Amino acid sequence: MDNYKNKNRKSHGPSRHSSERRDNFKKEPRELDECTVYGRNAVKELLSSGRDVEKMYIQSGDREGSVNLLIGIAAERKIPIIEVDRVKLDSLTLGAHHQGVVAIAAERNYSTVDEILEYAAERGEAPFVILLDGVEDPHNLGAIIRSAECAGAHGVIIPKRRAVGLTSTAAKASAGAIEHMRVAKVTNLAMTIDELKERGLWFYAADMDGTDYYETDMTGACAIVLGSEGFGISRLVKEKCDFTVSIPLYGMVNSLNVSCAGAVIMTEVARQRKIKRG
Repeated sequence: MDNYKNKNRKSHGPSRHSSERRDNFKKEPRELDECTVYGRNAVKELLSSGRDVEKMYIQSGDREGSVNLLIGIAAERKIPIIEVDRVKLDSLTLGAHHQGVVAIAAERNYSTVDEILEYAAERGEAPFVILLDGVEDPHNLGAIIRSAECAGAHGVIIPKRRAVGLTSTAAKASAGAIEHMRVAKVTNLAMTIDELKERGLWFYAADMDGTDYYETDMTGACAIVLGSEGFGISRLVKEKCDFTVSIPLYGMVNSLNVSCAGAVIMTEVARQRKIKRG
């Protein structure tokens, strides 16, 4: 996470054993992700099933025959279509006969933003939502979903592009929380913020040089915005936020992992809400 004070500190580099660990990892046998669907007929069935699909990969230069049909269906459903070389497809399928097409299905179907707000209303609570601006690591997404569920958040909102979705790795990292947390995927985060502001939500960007998070009132209808692992919150999204909150750091490392930072702030929201209710 790129939020936080002490930005001139130097972080420690990788340990001298890191390359050895990478080599050992490469030697471990891989298993095909159960959300990976390959082959033209299988992908066609997936696209027609109504199940949410994260993205579809096609082999570069292969735009003939049934591939065009699959591209048309994916485009109509607004599923990202990514052209890659055969080596990438071979890697995704562990060398299986993929026919130049691979689709990644979502571990579970997505909710809508309206469904998240309706859930808050059903519980008689002010909406508490988490927005993720470009989180790309499925382990981080899963950990954030787990923390959000534990803190009583009503939903998580992620962008359709340049971000990880509900893959099996994210599901495993959530430790079961994915079954209880509503996750919505939107085309444009900035527009979504504008729409939610009109519905009464206040937005808190987790970034450096903000007010200490525990000194900020987050008891009302609120949305916590967390940025990507490498770049933090994008300029446009941050400008849309009403407040910036930071986590003071006292050690030698200059930032927290995005999922750790999110957990800290989310539990503070839960604490403030409990005090207000009590």
